[in-house]
Amino acid sequence: MNRLARILEKNISGKKVLGLFILTNVVYLFMLLVTIPKTMGFSNGMKLLDMLPTGYDWNYVNELFSTLGENGRKTYLTKQIPVDMIYPLLFGLTYSLLFAYFLKKLNKLKSPFTYLSLLPIIAGIADYLENFGIITMLNNYPELTEATVSVTNTFSVIKSITTSIFFIALFVILIILGVKSVKKIKLRKN
Repeated sequence: MNRLARILEKNISGKKVLGLFILTNVVYLFMLLVTIPKTMGFSNGMKLLDMLPTGYDWNYVNELFSTLGENGRKTYLTKQIPVDMIYPLLFGLTYSLLFAYFLKKLNKLKSPFTYLSLLPIIAGIADYLENFGIITMLNNYPELTEATVSVTNTFSVIKSITTSIFFIALFVILIILGVKSVKKIKLRKN
């Protein structure tokens, strides 16, 4: 843990964390506002695999890829996936450092809570593995195998679970920081 804390502490300057946070969210907004809607324009309202936090099965993938058609599958592969190959790295680094930054503010960087800062990295790795699975399925369609769908789905669910746990932990940390700040302000007034 001390080694992890040292690595994080070296990289959690406010400017660095803020810069990464802005860059990460610009890329995320680009996906939400441009590449995902562009791809979903072919999906007849069906959600893309990346957007199904509880997962999917072979039937859903087959129906989605069929509905997307050749142009939609090509858009997914050449527009959405390339941007989503940048985002997991940014997400993992940014939110890991952001969490560590807030832990340091609470003087808890060298505590077991530090391990929670690994959740975004795990989510990012799962996102990459999900993307590789989606690429494989798009390239092999209509020859989809249950095994490829199942493995890809597993990484999608791991990504969702780790991301959810992380954001709950981040929310708790922010509440604790808020309470500490309010207490400091009250002490100053007295």
